[in-house]
Amino acid sequence: MITNKYISRIVVILMTVATVICLCAMAFSDQLASATGGVGVVMQYESKLFDTDKILEVNIEIDEDDWQELLDNAISEMYYRCDVVINGTKVSNVGIRPKGNTSLTAIATDPNTDRYSLKIEFDQYVEGQTCFGLDKLILNNNYADATNMKEAIVYDMYRFLDVDASLYNYAKVSVNGEYWGVYLALEAVEDSFLMRNYGTGNGALYKPESMGMGGDRKEEDGGPGRGAMFPGGQMPAMSGMPGVPSGEMAEGMPNKVAGETPEETENEGSNTGTAEHQMPDTDGNMPDFFSNNMPDMGGAFSSRSGGADLNYSNDDLDSYTTIWEGAVTKTGDKEHKKVVKALKHVSEGTELKSYLDIDNILKYMAVHTFVVNQDSLTGNMAHNYYLYESNGCLNILPWDYNLAFGGMGMGGNNGSDVVNHPIDTPFSGTKFFDSLLENETYLAQYHSYLQQLVEEYVSGGIFDEMYQRIGEQIGSLVETDPTAFYSYEEYQTGAAMLYDTVVLRAESIQGQLEGTVPATTEGQRENSSALVDASSINVEVMGTMNMGGMGGKPFEFTGFGEGSETQDNQVSESESESVSESESGKESETESSSGKFRREFPEGFDPSGFGPGASDLGSTSNTAQTANLIMYAVCLLTILGGILFAAFYRRRSKYVK
Repeated sequence: MITNKYISRIVVILMTVATVICLCAMAFSDQLASATGGVGVVMQYESKLFDTDKILEVNIEIDEDDWQELLDNAISEMYYRCDVVINGTKVSNVGIRPKGNTSLTAIATDPNTDRYSLKIEFDQYVEGQTCFGLDKLILNNNYADATNMKEAIVYDMYRFLDVDASLYNYAKVSVNGEYWGVYLALEAVEDSFLMRNYGTGNGALYKPESMGMGGDRKEEDGGPGRGAMFPGGQMPAMSGMPGVPSGEMAEGMPNKVAGETPEETENEGSNTGTAEHQMPDTDGNMPDFFSNNMPDMGGAFSSRSGGADLNYSNDDLDSYTTIWEGAVTKTGDKEHKKVVKALKHVSEGTELKSYLDIDNILKYMAVHTFVVNQDSLTGNMAHNYYLYESNGCLNILPWDYNLAFGGMGMGGNNGSDVVNHPIDTPFSGTKFFDSLLENETYLAQYHSYLQQLVEEYVSGGIFDEMYQRIGEQIGSLVETDPTAFYSYEEYQTGAAMLYDTVVLRAESIQGQLEGTVPATTEGQRENSSALVDASSINVEVMGTMNMGGMGGKPFEFTGFGEGSETQDNQVSESESESVSESESGKESETESSSGKFRREFPEGFDPSGFGPGASDLGSTSNTAQTANLIMYAVCLLTILGGILFAAFYRRRSKYVK
């Protein structure tokens, strides 16, 4: 029997042990999560908000004056208080603000549109408030995307390969009950995303921006803010860009200003680029935007500063300031040193398993390569991705794909550049992936994921089902969209062209995997005759950026200073004829030379009536969020055990006396 004189000592020891266990569990939660497999948590919003069989109906209830001020003052990205009703469930006192980088600036200077992307932060004014566990909802406006489908297709591919990526769904957005437009809803990459994917939110998350736009942290949160983008918060006039003469557009720039018709070229719509659709470098030579030789433009648009390209340079933390400035979570030198150490090992190709989430990154590479997004590490724009570090291991998380499938528009109307983009030399903006591509085992694994996308996703019918589902869900919403960047007819044409582009892209990738199509930039230059014929693909009708064109529609660029104006856009008859010719060529060709890739639409699908109606919109009940609290439960039980032990022996001591 334990005597009374030892009871106090035993209780003190047990309580001390319990406290130490709790503190260790909190301090090393990431390591514990990693040791148990880093299993994510099933979040309620996965089914409530991102069940793609039923699109969202979002109504923003906001004071009319506040809404107008939000639109008028969008460039400041200030939050405004509102209530949001999602599929019948109301969340009160949430924050809403415009979001975006180049697209936000372009829209803010166009008097003809107020269609901003929006960010809804559920806990902006009420700490801990969520919507079914989601802390932030993104509503993307489909800028520069006539198809309204590019991002959805990309995120669907990521979901198919089970990549750590945002969940998506379409949303019918209304403001005070009045239909505003059809948007793409995305799960923000923040705390709830980290909990869903990793079961912990203690890793370090960054969103590097090589164009100086910073991460998601505002100035009041210690981030760079919008002012870091350009001095005074104003985008410079094009005359200040390298290689652009003062007062006029440089010869060879996409000359599609108001009232002017671009000259017809014999190659327009073919699989070879033309001078009229490319931008000269400072020496007057034509850069090849899709073949990894784009020059560094320097200045405000430089992609070679602060470590955003993820290339290791040295151990000095100051060499990677762009990464640190883009921090989404709170970080310090301790976390920064882990990132630099990992980048060093990646550059040397050593201990990659310890410093990279290899499987997830290889899957990311496969999807990213398939969809050819030049507004990213694929091109020379080292941004539009998240860098996640946990316990010294790096991961790449995808973001921003409205300019996929050639949407940057800087390579001209060259369908072959998109369809035949080389799979073995896909990244021109970074050397970060070189160690993986140079490793035979990892290269084969990367190829296997590309093969899955080709065989199972495209040829296996998943893409057809997804494409037709989206058409049925958003067709009527696009047709009646009061703020749309494109007409319903342009949407129909663009969506049909996107379908063909995906199918031909799959055919080219299959050929590159089999060796019948060159898989490197150099190989394609030496043997261009082996490339898949993409003469029927008109990249521009799917929507392109066109160096700042409004929603993909070119406009007169006179700078972003006070008093600048945009003019009405005009499209030449020759362009319309080019589209018609490419469409007729598409319809007549029903099967590729390999016989594996269908060029016709899914059975029963009529492209002329694309999108006959939206699906029914259901409602949800407001139930409480469930989360994984096992770690904290263990700590609590340990402490309670100590308390019960003390109480038990205190009671026994009374009887002993």
